[in-house]
Amino acid sequence: MNNAESIEDFYECKLQWLPDNLRNEIGHFNVFGLEPFVGEKAKPVPYSRRDYFKISLIKGNSIIHYADKTVEIKKQALLFANPQVPYNWEGVDRIQGGYFCVFTEAFFHRFGRLNEYTVFQPEGTPVFELTDAQTADIGRIFERMFEELRSDYVHKYDVLRNLVFEILHSAMKMQPVTGMDQREINASRRISLLFLELLERQFPIEDARQRLVSRSASDFADQLSVHVNHLNRALKETMHKTTTQIISERILQESKILLKHSPWNVSEIAYALGFTEVTHFNNFFKKHTRLSPTKFRNV
Repeated sequence: MNNAESIEDFYECKLQWLPDNLRNEIGHFNVFGLEPFVGEKAKPVPYSRRDYFKISLIKGNSIIHYADKTVEIKKQALLFANPQVPYNWEGVDRIQGGYFCVFTEAFFHRFGRLNEYTVFQPEGTPVFELTDAQTADIGRIFERMFEELRSDYVHKYDVLRNLVFEILHSAMKMQPVTGMDQREINASRRISLLFLELLERQFPIEDARQRLVSRSASDFADQLSVHVNHLNRALKETMHKTTTQIISERILQESKILLKHSPWNVSEIAYALGFTEVTHFNNFFKKHTRLSPTKFRNV
């Protein structure tokens, strides 16, 4: 499997140039129009993980393959991509235009934790279909990014961070409200976020010699210095799932990615995901998908 596409790869492959401020003390940010990257003459978008974040406003019909999910955009949508989850576009010749911005995690150092936002979490919603009015509003934010980036204002990168946050919050306001009292779930949310961060640190699996170590609820409870029942309660409150369910879903997600997009055989994938026997992996996969790993790979 190929390594994650770096921010340098993006510039060299797509633009054939590297900006001067690509690696500096404030991280990196840039914004683009989609037109040069879509249409019949556009280069195909490879299915790969990136080491940077990306927010895209897409106008037109296309299909996005996002980890083990496939989402069809019928008219226009907002797409959030993070370094953990691979994706690609299908039918880019039908995209009529739009915008996208790219930025590194370092760009938000000391300004917030991006993985706390549901749009960048493994179980979050990465794609939002938009109305015409919402598309116009988000489009104006991207236009302000262009203006700010061209300006000589000494604090323009602070403004650009605020504009990214404006898009983030606009998207999350589109999600249904849970009705939970925020004061009651603050402690549970902190534990849940720490758990998700520990879980995600183990992914992506990009080397056949790599092996998943933390696989059980007690493994994570020990690392967080809490009782396993406390961890379960926190996750049930905030995510409505048990620790074991969340771990299993994440392992299943990675197994689907490896089966579809790596050259490894089933035994190698089973080993990398921490299964002691390939039959255990086969049983696990079939229990959740009703297909054997081999049948899933060949579908």
